[in-house]
Amino acid sequence: MTESFAVRALRRTPVVAAALAVVALAGCADMAGIGSHAKLRDATTLGIAADPARATVPSLDSQWWQAFGDSQLNALVDQAVAGNPNLQVARARLVRAQASADIAGAALLPKVGADLNLNRQKFNSNYIYPAPLGGSTQNIGLLQLGASWELDFFGKNRSALDTALGAANAAAADADAARVLLASNVARSYFQWARLNEQVEVAKRTLAQRDETFKLVRDRVAAGLDTRLELRQSEGGLPEARQQIEALNEQIALQQHALDALVGQPNVSASLKPPVLAGVKPMALQANIPADLLGRRADIAAARWRVEAATSDVANAKTQFYPNVNLTAFAGFQSLGFGKLLKSGSEQWGVGPAIHLPIFEGGRLRANLRGKSADLDVAIESYNATVLDAVRDAADQVSSAQSITRQQTEQRAAQTAAEGAYDIAVQRYRAGLGNYLNVLTAETAVLAQRRLAVDLAARALDTQVGLARALGGGWQPPATATAAALTAATQN
Repeated sequence: MTESFAVRALRRTPVVAAALAVVALAGCADMAGIGSHAKLRDATTLGIAADPARATVPSLDSQWWQAFGDSQLNALVDQAVAGNPNLQVARARLVRAQASADIAGAALLPKVGADLNLNRQKFNSNYIYPAPLGGSTQNIGLLQLGASWELDFFGKNRSALDTALGAANAAAADADAARVLLASNVARSYFQWARLNEQVEVAKRTLAQRDETFKLVRDRVAAGLDTRLELRQSEGGLPEARQQIEALNEQIALQQHALDALVGQPNVSASLKPPVLAGVKPMALQANIPADLLGRRADIAAARWRVEAATSDVANAKTQFYPNVNLTAFAGFQSLGFGKLLKSGSEQWGVGPAIHLPIFEGGRLRANLRGKSADLDVAIESYNATVLDAVRDAADQVSSAQSITRQQTEQRAAQTAAEGAYDIAVQRYRAGLGNYLNVLTAETAVLAQRRLAVDLAARALDTQVGLARALGGGWQPPATATAAALTAATQN
């Protein structure tokens, strides 16, 4: 009977035969009953893809804060992105993750090394060396080139690389998310600083108003039209107004310190002109949650990449059940006596496969797989939590933006009415037709509306910043095939 082609190939290629034997032994792997149970949430299950109109929300510019038209704010954000320590930490972690990916990728390639050993050695005469070598002292030289290559039959090294790449991509998305968060925090701190400045102006107007009222009451007391009770009531409002100004100045100082910390440059705010809300242009944002929200946010992308990395880690844990096949080779020279090292007859070489098959590991491999599967469940549920929080965040900002617009309309009407009532109360008091209690009551309403107007104006800007951040802050996935696949996956 003639031999088949396969049999002849096996006889002539021992490495191939060994590889096929390894595949047969792979049936020993026992991974039954171990796996992940968590499920990924997508846009459909979250209900953010039901309305086609939501898909019309335009993408934000990555420099979205420039839409406020404040050059000081633009400079502060640029300085923060360049010098904030926390952002630098995120970038350093990205470099570390990329280095780990390079290390994992190196395992897929052959390894080649060279050795040169020159030793002087005394040989034991009571051992395996016969005379005249035994008992003598000789020079031993070795010059050798060695190579090894792990044949990745079961994808162990490939899955390890995929895990490292997933971690690197997650670190890149984390750095982008940190940048978006930092820019939004700088803008919010800046607008809080502006709000406090406006509140100081309101407090100063209050102090001036109370001073005028105090003078009016004093004149009426001198004319015998009022008693000292009204004078003391009017006088007590002055230190109260000055205390409010001092408290607001304290908050301004603390807010400036917080802004300096975000920018990463102490006292940088001291060189700036104090911002005012009237100098900031509102940023136009369409108040809808886009259907592609999951693909717009870097924090969601980072969480998804961690799922991808954990999935590859599970695959790597499964490959630990299978054999390792290494192909090794060496070639070089070895001799007794340095002078003979490179001469004919000192050559040596070797080549062959090495196979390791785990048979009994005391449950270590199954425990490792259970742990990696649990890590995958953690990554999936962390992703789901991030997605749910992102949807809630966007919905909150949209609701707040719409509500604040309505509140500002009602507040302006209320302030107009309160100021009119205050003017009437003062005129009546000056004419002797009303008492000072009416003036105090009317003044309290006016001051409350002025403070509320400032707070709502600041909240409107703060909500615009929050909505810009909730909608991704202008982040876009890197223009690579892998990133594009991730974006598509987050939208399904």
